[in-house]
Amino acid sequence: MKRVMLVFGTRPEAVKMAPLIQALDAHPRLQPLVCLTAQHRSMLDQVMAFFGIQADIDLDLMRPGQTLTELAGSILLHLGPVLQRERPDALLVQGDTTSTLCGALAGFYAQVPVGHVEAGLRTGDLSAPFPEEMNRILTTRMGTWHFAPTPLNRDNLLREGVAAESIHITGNTVIDALLWTRARVVQQAPEEGGRPFVLITGHRRESFGQGFESICRAIADLAETHPELDFVYPVHLNPNVQEPVRRLLGGRANVRLIEPLAYAEFVGMMDRAFFILTDSGGVQEEAPSLGKPVLVMRDTTERSEALQGGVRLVGTSVERIVQESERLIRDPAHYRRMAEALNPYGDGQAAQRIVDILDRDLNPGGGAA
Repeated sequence: MKRVMLVFGTRPEAVKMAPLIQALDAHPRLQPLVCLTAQHRSMLDQVMAFFGIQADIDLDLMRPGQTLTELAGSILLHLGPVLQRERPDALLVQGDTTSTLCGALAGFYAQVPVGHVEAGLRTGDLSAPFPEEMNRILTTRMGTWHFAPTPLNRDNLLREGVAAESIHITGNTVIDALLWTRARVVQQAPEEGGRPFVLITGHRRESFGQGFESICRAIADLAETHPELDFVYPVHLNPNVQEPVRRLLGGRANVRLIEPLAYAEFVGMMDRAFFILTDSGGVQEEAPSLGKPVLVMRDTTERSEALQGGVRLVGTSVERIVQESERLIRDPAHYRRMAEALNPYGDGQAAQRIVDILDRDLNPGGGAA
């Protein structure tokens, strides 16, 4: 059995790694080795429990108020000895978090081949998203396998000189996770009283400060103009999000500020929403599969494939967020065009494609007879 270590520590990573862990666990020649950095402890644990995933190694590196430098140093210090002890045959990282970059770097130092799941996403702006754009660029330089969700992601990698034979278009594993969850959800989102609602999420570091102030003011304007709608906001635990959201949106009759939802509950909430306001990359990928228009409250996006369909980039200005939301509320034809757009991010088979490639390369000749 060839052992494949998967290193991750945030809830979005766990969602996107879960289908890979399941596919590896079912494979006759490959074995998953799950290593958590766990900087998103409570939200990560929810996803692990829902998908039935057990950690083999839990570094448990969540610390209140730690800086990016402190987190990165801690991951490298703790993961290095783990790799020396376990000596996996391959190491997988996902996306663009601190775990992604440091997992790839630790693998590179240990001379373990690295596979980058969700490779090739680019905005071209190192400050947006920060620090994610730099994380994925540096991870690319250390990768043996580049699992690109779309042809556009492949083209980004080719422009950077990545060898064509190391790039594999697989789709995005988040669609695997979404479809699996949608078919099995038993938990339900909090009762919305039957009223139509707009679902909101926001957590991006580059929006801290003025960006979140503007986002909250836009939501407040929309809530006041449209008392017939509810605005449901599961508020991220980061204090830089909590403070402006609760100060500017708390106490409004049709704005519901709730705790972060478990993944299954969040999928149910997306499925019932009127439309979604978000800065999340995963939501941009998931919502089109549910027929939900998405307004992305960022100035740039590395997921531009859907911008001509079910996704619109609106930035963090009050005027633009309100304008594009009003268009969805008041123009049924525009709403229908966005809701019916095809999802470019996959068909639910990405994890199996990745596992097949790993099996081919780690077990040349098909393994033992």
